[in-house]
Amino acid sequence: MAERRAVPPPRAARLHQARKALHRARTKLRKAAVDWFRGGASDWVALGGLLLTVPLLTCATVLTPLWCAPEALVLPIIAGGLLLRPASLLALYAASAVALMIESLLLGPYTGYAEHVDGAGRVTPGTVLVVAAAGLSGLLVAQFRSRVGVPWRRGGTMLFDLRERIRVQSKLPKLPPGWHREMALRPAGGQSFSGDFVVAARTGPQGRTLEVVLTDVSGKGMDAASRALLLSGAFGGLLGSLEPHAFLPAANGYLLRQSWEEGFATSVHLVLDLDSGDYELLSAGHVPAMQLNAGTGVWEEKAAEGPLLGVYDGAEFDPVKGTLRPGDVLMLFTDGLVETAERDLTEGMDRLTGAADRYVACGFHGAAWHLIESVARDVNDDRALLLLCRDP
Repeated sequence: MAERRAVPPPRAARLHQARKALHRARTKLRKAAVDWFRGGASDWVALGGLLLTVPLLTCATVLTPLWCAPEALVLPIIAGGLLLRPASLLALYAASAVALMIESLLLGPYTGYAEHVDGAGRVTPGTVLVVAAAGLSGLLVAQFRSRVGVPWRRGGTMLFDLRERIRVQSKLPKLPPGWHREMALRPAGGQSFSGDFVVAARTGPQGRTLEVVLTDVSGKGMDAASRALLLSGAFGGLLGSLEPHAFLPAANGYLLRQSWEEGFATSVHLVLDLDSGDYELLSAGHVPAMQLNAGTGVWEEKAAEGPLLGVYDGAEFDPVKGTLRPGDVLMLFTDGLVETAERDLTEGMDRLTGAADRYVACGFHGAAWHLIESVARDVNDDRALLLLCRDP
């Protein structure tokens, strides 16, 4: 019996198989690219590419020494410091050292300045020092990245994510009609990270209570940013989960358990009834708040009593009460906005309220950022300002 020939698959089946193979290849390629960007993939591809550039640069130096000097080897070395792990970087350094020796043999040895003053492409002691210095710098960078565990390709993205997380956590919830809020935060030195942060939530039945916590962590800028990020997450979890009078004692206990060298912070906790306008203000060593009385046009200081957070256990915080009537404004801020080495707290608060008086007639929409600009634009400290307004 004659053998049956294998029937080739129809054209539609072949096209389907080709599409599946193409899809698998695209998926693997995309996964490899994502892993490489995040630093989770092997660096053999980058190592292979950089090792390939070493002989190319060597050939270019030998053929055209005027256009490609021996010092060009620092280019793959610098790139390797950013892309490779320390173990792979040593292989690149070995290849670069071999390339320098080959260039020295082919271009002629360096025997002195007078003889080769007009020579081009010689491997001089200065060349060796430049390449060695670049290699040492790259190795230090690679070792630092390896110790931190964050590759350079992912480091910038991680910092961006942290900044956005702080910004989202500091966003105030939407208020019902009849209320308006303004918030501005400006880190020291124009940096992206700050030691000041805000956490807020609508609590109580049907969310008719607004709780806001403004905190100033010891230090400023990048030095305080890591602690501010940790505290903002912890305070955000506590807010709304505890009774208002239990929040600051719980926050104080949390800071004490961290055992930080600079573990203290100031904080102010506002509990506002959005129906009646009645509020309580609890403070942990924070600067006083200021309330504008729409009837008299006078700013009134609202100072609650309480020690710094993270100083001693069993601290008590006594609230101050008030009411926001239609047209009233409540300002919460940090000391960087009103206190400097050349200006005491009282003078700074007078300057802030004087600048805020310009917005009484036209309203405080968009005023928070402009107030920081006019009162403490060039202050080398973190500044935060929160405005709560009840519409007339």
